[in-house]
Amino acid sequence: MEKVNVDVAKLEKEFETRSAEDVLKWAFDTLKDKVGFANSFGAEDVVLTDMIAKIWPKGKIFTLDTGRLPYETYEVWDALEEKYGIRIEPYFPDARCVEDMVKQHGINCFYKSVDLRKLCCKIRKIDPLRRAFAGLDAWITGLRRAQAVTRTAVHKIEIDEANGGMLKLNPLADWSEKDVWDYIKKHKVPYNKLHDKNYPSIGCAPCTRAVKPGEDIRAGRWWWESPDTKECGLHKK
Repeated sequence: MEKVNVDVAKLEKEFETRSAEDVLKWAFDTLKDKVGFANSFGAEDVVLTDMIAKIWPKGKIFTLDTGRLPYETYEVWDALEEKYGIRIEPYFPDARCVEDMVKQHGINCFYKSVDLRKLCCKIRKIDPLRRAFAGLDAWITGLRRAQAVTRTAVHKIEIDEANGGMLKLNPLADWSEKDVWDYIKKHKVPYNKLHDKNYPSIGCAPCTRAVKPGEDIRAGRWWWESPDTKECGLHKK
């Protein structure tokens, strides 16, 4: 991964009022095979899959298979590949690192402390992400400002300092939850069926639960922690 020689401040301002499709078109026209989409199969990510399949069908789409994903996530993965005729590249955690963590701390160590939960996220998600970035100058995410208190400052185009200064593109930054679901329904996009069971945000199975009426949409992620720690480290500033 390398820093891209572009005026990010100018692009950030220019694309703030542009559509998600415009952001993606600019990215693939400018960066071509140097940009990849990190797909976690949530509602936002299936929207982006649909857009990318129509704009740049051969674009790199990858996912981080932690080994503890819900069955429903694998179902939508398969459905997206079938509908769009694509292959989504999997990146798995290093088996030895997972084995050592479980031997030392236990199979569900992430419930014991924030530090252990972050260790698990590092091994299962962050380290594989670094491998996925090989050869890329930019990555695309489904982040939205309305998702969480940790995401209110997200820009459509920004520098990812935590990942060597590569570009980070968040085409849906200004979308509402309604915008997401209106798109899914209009374009008949396959989606994770856990969403129909009050799972607005879906990660690993043991770290995700349904939310109760009136709860925040991220309340079901790492629900035993305080809201200001509810990130796995993939989107660290």
